Amino acid sequence: MPRPGEVAGRIRAAATGRIEYLRHAARGPGSERDELTLGAKSVVAAMAAWVIARYLLPPTVSTFAPFTALVALQATVYRSVRDCVQYLAAMAAGAALAAALAAVAGIHGWTFGILTLAALGLGRIERFGRQGTQVAIVGFFAFSSGQGRIDYIGYLAASVAVGALCGLSAHLVLAPARHVHHRQQAVADLYTAMSRRLEGLAEIFAGNDPDTQRLGHWHRDWRKLAAECERIQHAIDTEIENTRLRPRQPADRAATALPRARDAVTVAERTMDHLRSLTRTLHYALDSGEIQNLPASFRTASSSLLRRAATAMQEIGQTSLTDTGHLDGLIDDAAAELNRVEQHERAASEAAPAVHTLQGTLLTDISRLLTELRSGHKALTPKP
Repeated sequence: MPRPGEVAGRIRAAATGRIEYLRHAARGPGSERDELTLGAKSVVAAMAAWVIARYLLPPTVSTFAPFTALVALQATVYRSVRDCVQYLAAMAAGAALAAALAAVAGIHGWTFGILTLAALGLGRIERFGRQGTQVAIVGFFAFSSGQGRIDYIGYLAASVAVGALCGLSAHLVLAPARHVHHRQQAVADLYTAMSRRLEGLAEIFAGNDPDTQRLGHWHRDWRKLAAECERIQHAIDTEIENTRLRPRQPADRAATALPRARDAVTVAERTMDHLRSLTRTLHYALDSGEIQNLPASFRTASSSLLRRAATAMQEIGQTSLTDTGHLDGLIDDAAAELNRVEQHERAASEAAPAVHTLQGTLLTDISRLLTELRSGHKALTPKP
């Protein structure tokens, strides 16, 4: 059982987190402000739906209005309309099933079992999406509370319609905010973080930072960056969805900027695989001491290659379109230098087999990294 001091500490930590959350929301546009805005719209829409339903409809169905208002208020207009349509379809299916069973077989325990089985089967239809369980829920209400009567089902449909109108109206009055630049900046920050780590690997090759613990930390940190890639990809997909069915269509560059940002994250994920491999190889070389046996010229050239790759990576991730000619030249120069290093390594015969093996592994990782950067740059360059 936690001690009183631990409980108080947890409460203070939770309160501090909430305060910081509110500060982020007040400071400027972002996910925190979006969540608070959506919460406020949900409260107003649910309250309005409940008041209207209580005034116009029987109390037995008024609860469906605020519930539908919440269903109709999602992060994007498109998702709101989709979920609302799916919920209306599920409601109609459940109510119709309950009315048919009540009319044909009456209200009994065994007919309720048939209703449950049939509703669960209907709810698995893909077109109902996440609202499939509502077929059974609405069917239960229509069968038990409404006894399958048509008038009750009519009131139920009216209550759902009130909730849907209140929820969608909230989006029409205040559509979800746009964050195209924020999504682009998140991608740029991701590439900056990868570029800095690559610069750090170059420092290790140059012999300026032989910190094994730091390299091990980077090796584990790639997992965090991979998770960050997934988070950014999800945010970009949501923002792309946010451009659909908006009451005020934007006149910005979202149509091209967001798909490019999404493709850039995909390139980053593939590039990260090669960076993880390079980090593992370099970590082994430091742990075993083999890095000290590498020729000084090889280490200098490898450090230069990684710095060029880091510069190219930084430019690929920029929010604005990169100077194609400059970036092509940068990658071509790095590829030419890599070719010279490989030829020199193959020509060297005095090195021990273990050194040759380590050099070959490192050059393979660097070669794959440059190849990925080249193909990624081509994929992100708009076709003329």
